[in-house]
Amino acid sequence: MTVIVRELPRGDPTDAAGFARIRRRALPFMLSTAESVAHSLERAHPDSHYRPLLAEEDGELIGTAQVGLVHDSPEPGQGSLNIYVAPERTGRGAGSLLARTAEERLASLGATRLHTWVLDEPGNRAFAEKRGYRAARSAHFLRLDLANGTLPPLQPPPDGVELRTGADFADDPRRLFRLDAETLRDEPGDIERESTDYEAWLTETWHHPLLNHELTSVVLVDGRPAAFSAAHTDDGTRYGTAMTGTGRAFRGRGLAKLAKNHSLHRARAAGFTEAFTGNDAGNGPMLAINEWLGYEICATEVNHVRDLG
Repeated sequence: MTVIVRELPRGDPTDAAGFARIRRRALPFMLSTAESVAHSLERAHPDSHYRPLLAEEDGELIGTAQVGLVHDSPEPGQGSLNIYVAPERTGRGAGSLLARTAEERLASLGATRLHTWVLDEPGNRAFAEKRGYRAARSAHFLRLDLANGTLPPLQPPPDGVELRTGADFADDPRRLFRLDAETLRDEPGDIERESTDYEAWLTETWHHPLLNHELTSVVLVDGRPAAFSAAHTDDGTRYGTAMTGTGRAFRGRGLAKLAKNHSLHRARAAGFTEAFTGNDAGNGPMLAINEWLGYEICATEVNHVRDLG
């Protein structure tokens, strides 16, 4: 049996579907479709040098890697590689070959620090540590049974507060970009990030094939976007929260709760049966909101960091 690693080619729907299938098997808490895989490859910011990899064993796709530079970080040289192997195909060397290929590529691009997320399981953590990575922040995946669970009842917005959907901003989403950029700067993480390029945001975020504008909630306060909950949906019955955030001037008023609860109610009415979200393990306020909504932790990932040179 021979394992090889190759780049995911552009314009190949079969390989894109295979990449998404492996991601779903290895990490069922995140939404992935052939269209979203192709979009990430074809629409990635050029400064990210994003290039996904595939591991193949005798013609069968068994592993994937997402590889690129974190182009929106003010700290230069931050590289990212996330490796997932089909659960029934581990132990065949695919993960090690993907990691080595990705590390060499990032080093050639000038990366000085590498970040990789691994599931918080002994084998996965040992894999990262053996390659010289040290554990850093952790984050939780959470699941909500939309079909059988009980959501908090909907509450009418307070005076001066209005609920809209992302679709209401289709003609000019610039105000949502500004709110998203503000909340991104405050998101907990090991890599500082900032969003300053509106056109890149339109391409990578607003026009992402998973983003459901109708199910995305936006809270306006006196006509100004103050909070939002961005909804991703796949081509089945799975719903995911891409980001929930509140502008700095509006925090502490329950607006994130309002946005996310309304989005979830609409998702359930539209026939979605499972909801997923993710949380930095230290983000107590958002974890409390998700607990209030009925989410339960279903897995944990740990970011591992390795300095080069």
